[in-house]
Amino acid sequence: MTITAFLVNSFSANNTGGNPAGVVLNADKLTNVEKLTIAKEIGFSETAFVAQDHEVDFAVSFFTTTEEVDFCGHATLAVFATLFEQGLLNSGYYTQRTKTGLLGVTIAADGQITMEQALPKYLGNFAYDDLAGLLGLDETTLAKTGLPIDVITTGLPDIIVAVSNGDLDKITIDEEALSEFCQKHNVIGVHAFELCEEQSELTASCRNFAPLVGIPEESATGSASGALACYLSKHVFVQQENHFKFEQGRAMGCSSHISASVYSDEQGVYKVLVGGYANHLGTQDIVIPIGNNT
Repeated sequence: MTITAFLVNSFSANNTGGNPAGVVLNADKLTNVEKLTIAKEIGFSETAFVAQDHEVDFAVSFFTTTEEVDFCGHATLAVFATLFEQGLLNSGYYTQRTKTGLLGVTIAADGQITMEQALPKYLGNFAYDDLAGLLGLDETTLAKTGLPIDVITTGLPDIIVAVSNGDLDKITIDEEALSEFCQKHNVIGVHAFELCEEQSELTASCRNFAPLVGIPEESATGSASGALACYLSKHVFVQQENHFKFEQGRAMGCSSHISASVYSDEQGVYKVLVGGYANHLGTQDIVIPIGNNT
C-alpha cells in the first residue's frame, strides 16, 4: 500500500524557517502501527493523520517517530494549511477532534491558521536547581529572572523555564538526563524562553526540547507556545487580554514566528489561540505493508 504524505513547514516567517510536519489525508483505515511506520519514514518531529468524524469536521491524530501524542500545534497548522491549499476547505471556522478534546481552527482568507487550544492546567512547579543541570546552566543563572519554573498544559504538559536575555543560546541539553526527568514527572519536555526588548515586535525568543518523544530540539512548537502565553499572562503581563508573538528555532538556523493570544476574566482564562502561516514543501510516497494491527 502506497500512502502519499504532504510535507509542510509550519509557523514559517515570509516562507522561510518554520517546523516541518507530515500530513496524511483520508487516514480512516490506517492502523496505529501503520501510522507510526509512516511517521518514522517521514522522519519529522510529528506527522498528522486526518480522518472523518461523525460529529465534527475531522478527527486528527498525531505521531512522533516513536509514539502517538495527544496533540501537536504545528502539525494541526499543517493539516488545515494543506486542506486549504488543496481546495478542500475554504476560509472559515472548523472543528477537529483530538485526544485533548474538540478544538476549533480558523482559516483566514490569506491562509493564516489560528487554532484554539485546551484551557490551561497548572500542574506544579520546580526549583531552579531541579532544571539547571539539565539545561547546562547554573542555578544562579536561572534565578536571575525571578520567575518561577511552572508545568503548564494547553494540550501537552511542558516545563516553562525563563532565562535572562542572552542566556537562551547558552543552553546545552543533557538529553538522556532530561528524558529520564520528563518520564519521571510525566511531562513532554522543556520550553525555555527569554523576553525580548520592549521595542521589538517579538515578545520572546524560545527553545523547545523534548528528547523523551524523539525531539532533541524543535524549531516551532504550537502547544508549548499556548502554555507560554498562559504563563506570561499569569506572571508577567497580568491583564485580561494579551497578544504575543514568539520566535523559535534561531539556535537551529530555522527561525519561526508564532502568534498567541490569551483571553481571561474574573474566573480565569477562557480562550487560548495560537496561529501562524505555513508553506508547502512537497509530497512523499511511503510504501507500507498491508494488514498491520493496532
